[in-house]
Amino acid sequence: MALVNIATILADTRRVLKKIKPPGGIELLSYKRNRGIAIIKKEENLLEIREHGYMEQTLELPPDKLAKELKTMLKREFPRSRKVRLIKFSDSTELDRIHQKI
Repeated sequence: MALVNIATILADTRRVLKKIKPPGGIELLSYKRNRGIAIIKKEENLLEIREHGYMEQTLELPPDKLAKELKTMLKREFPRSRKVRLIKFSDSTELDRIHQKI
């Protein structure tokens, strides 16, 4: 788990997702871990994005559409944040764990 500057999160997300094998992915969380965005790599050319916090939604889209959608979600979920927690996972069942609240 790492705190990443929100200005570089799009590039960091693309770089990390290239190395991850399906069904793994990454989760972006606020500092307090009460809002977040999970990006799951279903196949090499299909991503699932789960947003939880201010808005609850799930989307499936190709990797080339990720940047535009993620930028919109980041503004909605982390409006004043400068740092975001980036957590890698190897299976989507790890998303159901209980996060420690700060």
